Amino acid sequence: MVMRRVWIVVDLVLIVLCVGAAVPSWRHGVHTTAFAASGDLPAFEATRYSGPWLGLAALLVAAAGLAVVDLVVRGARWAD
Repeated sequence: MVMRRVWIVVDLVLIVLCVGAAVPSWRHGVHTTAFAASGDLPAFEATRYSGPWLGLAALLVAAAGLAVVDLVVRGARWAD
């Protein structure tokens, strides 16, 4: 009974940490640069994506999703 509660708390902490780390990872993976008009060329914005940062964010979200599934299963078992 006590171990179930411990694992539920571990899942909750894991979810918060993974989601909390995924947000800055995603922000580091997307860089937008604004270019001013120059002569006949119009102003525009260019977006550059960094694969490793976006991949890390996706991995963290997937880990958080697995922790959510585990949390739901453990919560359902605990309710029995």
